Amino acid sequence: MKFSLQMQPFLCHFLASVAGLAALLPLAAHAVDRTAQRARFGAVLAASETAREDWKQMAVGLENYPLFPYLEYNAITQSKQPLQRVEVENFLKRWPGTLPTRDLRDRWLRQLGKSGDWRTFLADWEATPARDIACLHLQAKLATGEKIDYAKQVEPLWLQVSPSPETCASVFTNAQRGGHLDRTKIWQRIDRAADAAQPETIRAAASLLDASDRVDALRIADAIGNPAGTLAKASTWSDQPRNRVAISHGLRRYARRDSGAADTVWASLRDKFVWDADQKNRILNAIAVYRSTSYSDDALARLKALPEAAADDISREWLVRTALASGDYDATLKALQSMQGKQREDERWRYLEARMLTKLKRNDEAGPVYVALAREANFFGFLAADWIDAPYSICPIVLTEDKLAEQHVAEQPDLLRAFEFHAMGKSPEARREWDFALTKFDEKQRRVAANLAFRSGWYDRAVFALSGNPETQRMYEQRFPLGERSRVVRESRASGIDPSWAYGIIRAESAWMSDARSHANAYGLMQLLPGTAKRVASAYGIPFSGSGTALFDTDLNISLGTRFLGMMAQRYDGSPWLASAAYNAGEAPVDRWLAARGSFEPDFFIETIPYKETREYVSRVLAFSVIYDWHLNGTVTPLSNKLPRIGQAYVAPSDKSARKSVVCAPMPAPARNVDADSAPTATPGADSSEPVALEWQP
Repeated sequence: MKFSLQMQPFLCHFLASVAGLAALLPLAAHAVDRTAQRARFGAVLAASETAREDWKQMAVGLENYPLFPYLEYNAITQSKQPLQRVEVENFLKRWPGTLPTRDLRDRWLRQLGKSGDWRTFLADWEATPARDIACLHLQAKLATGEKIDYAKQVEPLWLQVSPSPETCASVFTNAQRGGHLDRTKIWQRIDRAADAAQPETIRAAASLLDASDRVDALRIADAIGNPAGTLAKASTWSDQPRNRVAISHGLRRYARRDSGAADTVWASLRDKFVWDADQKNRILNAIAVYRSTSYSDDALARLKALPEAAADDISREWLVRTALASGDYDATLKALQSMQGKQREDERWRYLEARMLTKLKRNDEAGPVYVALAREANFFGFLAADWIDAPYSICPIVLTEDKLAEQHVAEQPDLLRAFEFHAMGKSPEARREWDFALTKFDEKQRRVAANLAFRSGWYDRAVFALSGNPETQRMYEQRFPLGERSRVVRESRASGIDPSWAYGIIRAESAWMSDARSHANAYGLMQLLPGTAKRVASAYGIPFSGSGTALFDTDLNISLGTRFLGMMAQRYDGSPWLASAAYNAGEAPVDRWLAARGSFEPDFFIETIPYKETREYVSRVLAFSVIYDWHLNGTVTPLSNKLPRIGQAYVAPSDKSARKSVVCAPMPAPARNVDADSAPTATPGADSSEPVALEWQP
């Protein structure tokens, strides 16, 4: 499959693709009507889970169905009896190289390990990603007297700082007794785990140390896991290296939770211990940075006072934010210009530098920065284009048709199984097969697979598969699908919001995974909490059971999500950017930020949001809304129009609203991106000496 650059508006491509959608569906996956087989498979699958023989008669005629291996897999694994080697071997021979084969072999190897049948284990061993089985393999070699290469086989497992499986414990103990994990290597793991804030890993490693060292290691673990309680005893500790390590880690963890309390502890311990330069600098950095995240009165002074050796990219960006929050544009510009390397090149900081130059009336310096930024398809590039009244620059890559390549990929058995599970609504199983299939594809085949997923309406797989490099990020049609178009448009308008904004929220929240569930128990496309959904449903008379899993229903989720977005907009004068912040962080934090910085211009307010996730979320959603606006209409509402000043009423765009054009032309320099959504784009045609606006103009 080849790539081509299309120079006309993307809308033309989209309309053409809709007309030919059926022809572009996965060839092998859809050329055969498997509806009847699919229905039969469900019934046979249920039987295979309860009766080891009956399913075979029911499955006659399904032998060529892509998911057939799962019938036998279920019949073998659902039995209450242990796995039998003969049936395992037969299965592995019939279905080599498949995901069910890997899963069955892993189960078989775990069973052999549990029973201690190490010789059979070694005979049937095959490499697997599972860490617990890797350690069982080492146990088997030890038990049968086979030689182990500790440097190649044990140390890589040892140096992983995440908690190790239980099966690794005996391997590590054996290595330690044999002198292969000496005191230095044990402390190396502890130090790595401490840097990664993994106290449980430290405690496990400490068991291999002698009594004195073990006390020191456990003290470090305690300082990370319970910094307040542990540091309260630190004044009684002797001034020895490992105690200083514990205090250093504890203070940095404590500063995350309560920077003021950490500062008080530091003041009491600073002169009682002889710190090395690195320890002292890391403590000073942590306290200064976390004082800044709450915009404490002393934050700017602390950051300015940091020794150069104590500064890093995080402290430098917070120096910018605290200076900006104080209204000191000279200090903000100086802080921006102190950034180094890739950080300095980031579009966020280049845009803010142009804004500071504008504020300081240095328009001849700001103009070229805006012009360069306006060539990029991201939040800051769009805003820069608005400042110089330039068109937006978005340059898509459109896939040219290659039926042979499509057919080759579509007929790959693992991918066929992925599409079948997807058609059956078994999303977790479908994603596992998809991921397994992609490990066998090269970059070109991955792009073809992503396009096939997009054409089949499996949008989230296309989005994730194409997020890897700047070229595939320009496949806007696949990465920003107009799924559920009629419903999204209808429900958005009923909620009084712009459909492109609703699309931006869906894309940012779930990337089109309808069964997405967050750690905070938010569900579905628009990531709604059940309590929020219940409140919205009650307000609008929408039937809702209250169950989180009910929010996996696409129609219900979009209906409730757009209503909730509309409610947030009403609360904040219709403002999409403030409502987006509240949608992500909650209303209470946004209200606190407004009380502190409610007079700020919108782009400055966004940059001073304390929560990294919310800062990036707002800019990502708004950039996505521009792309979706273009996707829907071919022209766009200016992004700055969606950023009204705080307190200024905002009305969603109508057919009469002013719109901007979008241009596309290649540029030699690679695009920079912050949201993984930048693209090489066109020069907007603005003269670098053109005067720029001096105040925010939504």
